[in-house]
Amino acid sequence: MASADLERAAQAIEAFLTALGQDPSADPELKQTGARVAQAFHDDLLSGYRMDPATILGDTCASASEDLVILTGIATTTVCPHHLLPSTGVAHVAYLPTGKLAGLGAIARLVQCFARRLALQEQVARNVASALVEHLGATAAGCVVNLEPSCMIARGERQVGARAISVAFAGDAPPEFRRAFLERVR
Repeated sequence: MASADLERAAQAIEAFLTALGQDPSADPELKQTGARVAQAFHDDLLSGYRMDPATILGDTCASASEDLVILTGIATTTVCPHHLLPSTGVAHVAYLPTGKLAGLGAIARLVQCFARRLALQEQVARNVASALVEHLGATAAGCVVNLEPSCMIARGERQVGARAISVAFAGDAPPEFRRAFLERVR
């Protein structure tokens, strides 16, 4: 990924506002908006591009457990690449370990790694599940992403309270694994 140019990004946001008839130099409420938006996208909303799933899942502890591991209610936000609007909600993650366990904080960081990007939530769910199989060696993994898409709430259909739920599995995810996971996150 190319390095960020926050000054240029701020200027682009100000030009965007001006093109929409909202002059940042004439409205005191818009003063420094370009810089704030650029910083927010760089530091928070797109910070996942600077995270590596292999590194996140690299610090493990040995375990003979093959029992289902589930972490629910991981608060997250992702930005829709179509409208650049955030979707906010939670992710639920499960995996069947094979010889090693990841820390629960690592699982939460893995969700942020893929959510804090320009990504559809379906991609986030798929990437989290796939990374657990690829980088942790899990037999099976699953991820449910349950978000309120502001692209549906703030514009278009204006469906306040609408939620989008995406479910993805990776590895050898037998029906019993899928059922047990989905029952616990219902």
